[in-house]
Amino acid sequence: MKKYILLFGIAGILFTSCKDKSATAESQTTTQETGERPKAPKAEGSPRILFIGNSHTEFFVSAPILFGEICKANNQPMNIDQLITMGVSIDEIYKDHKKEAEQNFAKVDKDGNYYDYVVIQESTPVAGGEPDKYKSNVDMIVEKIHKNSPDAAIYIYEGMSPTPFTDPDYKEYYDIMRENAAEVVKTTKNASLLRVGDAINDAYNGKNGYKYLVANKDNLRYGENTLHLLNDGGYMQGALLFATIFNKKPIMPKELTLSTGTEDNDDIKKQDVSKAISNPKALEEIAFSNR
Repeated sequence: MKKYILLFGIAGILFTSCKDKSATAESQTTTQETGERPKAPKAEGSPRILFIGNSHTEFFVSAPILFGEICKANNQPMNIDQLITMGVSIDEIYKDHKKEAEQNFAKVDKDGNYYDYVVIQESTPVAGGEPDKYKSNVDMIVEKIHKNSPDAAIYIYEGMSPTPFTDPDYKEYYDIMRENAAEVVKTTKNASLLRVGDAINDAYNGKNGYKYLVANKDNLRYGENTLHLLNDGGYMQGALLFATIFNKKPIMPKELTLSTGTEDNDDIKKQDVSKAISNPKALEEIAFSNR
């Protein structure tokens, strides 16, 4: 499996985070303010989802691949597009895929929305330590999406605490990531949180009897400079995405495309869920409770 060195300097960035409360005082009404779920447009034919993100969207496990497999198991047709670059923020992802992005954003559907759902995942340093840039990056990409998908349901990926669960600063970083994502939702039309950080936090805290330590190793995330989702975390994230979008528990496939390990020669392949996931039922319940 190809690896990337992601030197974020997270601690310094997150502690210098400055959250401008006045940024939320905008006129548009959002789903976060009303408590409603974002409403996707009525699609003619199979709906389409776009993933925008970096290694938290696709690394040891792939959110687009897992979501596609879960949709198929639930007889839910779905076209899946993605704009992914490792280790960078939304503006850099756009620059890296500008030609492809502009071609896709220019496409139209008969129903008036090319994209029905969009998942936007910002880099950890920006999501945790640069709230103004976080908002401007989301505003920039959403404006481009809205040209031909004005009613798309937008899901802002709630980032995870970048430190291990045992780190004394874990909870503070978790709160910062959560609050910054929620602030972005408030100023984004037809948007809601994809509560990945909350779900991971619940799993770490043993909700539904889940135990994250296996042979004294974290079974949810792995990494040195930043922590990425492993099979348990990716499985829960896939179930969470389906539950969040469709507001129902997914039927989870018996086989999913998961990681064979964390070494350079490891890859992803179809695997038996009962063998690759430590406690599927607990993770599914945690995911559904965070929809």
